[in-house]
Amino acid sequence: MKRWIVAAALAVAGMTVATSAAPAGPELVLNGAPMQGGALLGTAPRGTVELRFDDQLVPVDADGRFLIAFDRDAAPQAGLRARLADGTMVERTLAVASRDWRIEQVDAPLRPTRNTQAFLALRKPELEQIAAARKEMTDAQGWRQRFIWPRLGRISGLFGAQRIYQGQPGAYHGGVDIAGAPGEPVVAPADGVVTLAADHPFTLEGNLLMIDHGHGLNSAFLHLSRIDVIPGQHVVQGQRIGAIGATGRATGPHLHWAMKWNDARIDPLLLAGPMPPQ
Repeated sequence: MKRWIVAAALAVAGMTVATSAAPAGPELVLNGAPMQGGALLGTAPRGTVELRFDDQLVPVDADGRFLIAFDRDAAPQAGLRARLADGTMVERTLAVASRDWRIEQVDAPLRPTRNTQAFLALRKPELEQIAAARKEMTDAQGWRQRFIWPRLGRISGLFGAQRIYQGQPGAYHGGVDIAGAPGEPVVAPADGVVTLAADHPFTLEGNLLMIDHGHGLNSAFLHLSRIDVIPGQHVVQGQRIGAIGATGRATGPHLHWAMKWNDARIDPLLLAGPMPPQ
């Protein structure tokens, strides 16, 4: 297992390492190196009847392909375990690379959240709709694709950024912000099925759109000025789905793109790659 850990660490640094030939046998293959906020495609051994990522059950397609992802605060080590039809167990230990998040120290106290009865009355059904959308399972295959940016523009907010108020951490930024003008189009970053298209602006997210990409992976698009798709609709990569806006709690027009794999918050930048030059 140490050979895999060293290889993964060097891969993060853009290096390669020569390893001695391993005994022939079933293997769990991953494309890329594990890191906080990242997602990886993998291939399970032929005959896999159950795959677990730590304690999570991971769906495996007929061709052996699967997806796993690592939360922003993922632990330094994770495990994959496949059970084959003949009872054989195939295991792999993963060394999860840490990342240097943008942390800002603020010499002021953290402001308490103003959870008034009126706000909570509005917020409860919104959170229920979001939770239901994330639980919805579809036949989407976008998880297999190389993601594209839903909007090209200046990145104005990074995933994982966080402020520390006199030693007390505030909530970290759970997505990527892309600056833009109101009405500029937003497109689907990958194939998927619409699981939520808010029929009115939510208190925080504004006009909220959520798309399931399959295998537990979903995207959320916040603060839209308009939504051009409906719940249950299949969308394809590059299709227009809405437009940039400043609805909800936003200081100006921009697109907030957030992604989750099951309960893990992940960094869209790692799936879409560097923003192309404008």
